[in-house]
Amino acid sequence: MKAFILEQYGKKRTLRLADMPNPELRDDEVLVEVHAAGVNLLDSKIRNGEFKLILPYRLPIIPGHDVAGIVVKVGPRVRHFKPGDEVYARPDDFRIGTFAEFIPVKETSLALKPKGLTMEEAASIPLVALTAWQALVEKAKLKKGQKVFIQAGSGGVGTFAIQLAKHLGATVATTTSTTNVALAKSLGADVVIDYKKQDFEDVLRDYDVVLNSQDGKTLEKSLRVLKRGGKLISISGLPDPEFGKESGAPGFVKLVIRLLSSGIRRRAKSRGVGYSFLFMKASGHQLGEITRLFDAGVIRPVMDRVFPFESTNEALAYVETGRAKGKVVVKVR
Repeated sequence: MKAFILEQYGKKRTLRLADMPNPELRDDEVLVEVHAAGVNLLDSKIRNGEFKLILPYRLPIIPGHDVAGIVVKVGPRVRHFKPGDEVYARPDDFRIGTFAEFIPVKETSLALKPKGLTMEEAASIPLVALTAWQALVEKAKLKKGQKVFIQAGSGGVGTFAIQLAKHLGATVATTTSTTNVALAKSLGADVVIDYKKQDFEDVLRDYDVVLNSQDGKTLEKSLRVLKRGGKLISISGLPDPEFGKESGAPGFVKLVIRLLSSGIRRRAKSRGVGYSFLFMKASGHQLGEITRLFDAGVIRPVMDRVFPFESTNEALAYVETGRAKGKVVVKVR
């Protein structure tokens, strides 16, 4: 099969298109013929070597964390999928590899594709939707009437998180650039802050939840817009000790994580605010819940561009600019 492979860590290093053997299927996995693959900043960070300590991949690997396609084969222990099913998934860590013509996916990480979506639209969903779900539903337990601040409202996670938060009954604030204010409002944001003209810290007060996706400076400022008892959930920046424990990291890595995050955890505690780091996990069950929201028309996909498979490196470079509105996808077949 054709696949893009990462042979060596390095910033701006290009992936190489190569002929690879078809993947071996484990008993609890489903072989998916890839039709489209979402492109995420996570792919760039792994390529750059930023996650070497917590995700020690043995190179070469095939990157890619979002897939939509058709089931072509199932393992002997698979019960809920059959050849011909249209499916989508965020494959598990250490079983990633959607920048390829085929990928094996654990049955428990797979879901049937939303019926009304194209393969490209479906491939844009899993990673960002699961991130938003696990942040707002699982960690924050966001309730009707609460106020949530979702940063970068025109990005992949932001465009989904705004819609999910509105569905849950929350009041939503977000930040975006001047050109994307209308998009954020169309997704349901109640308060849209143009970060080129205003500082969110001057506008927002007494929020219940902040979903942080930006830099350390923004993380610090986010503490100050929360009320006591509020929750700061970060998908970028400093992992917390709970993440070190869940990830099964070696002892010295857990110690480094604890030391690096001690400052922000201490400042959060002094303000009566909870701080947690989220590195999302694959979940076919949660994707099934998300599928229902798409099938009901509650949430819509937001896509920027679709690149041909041969242009996967160009798609990665475009995502790295930070200018994409919603998601970027490569069309594999």
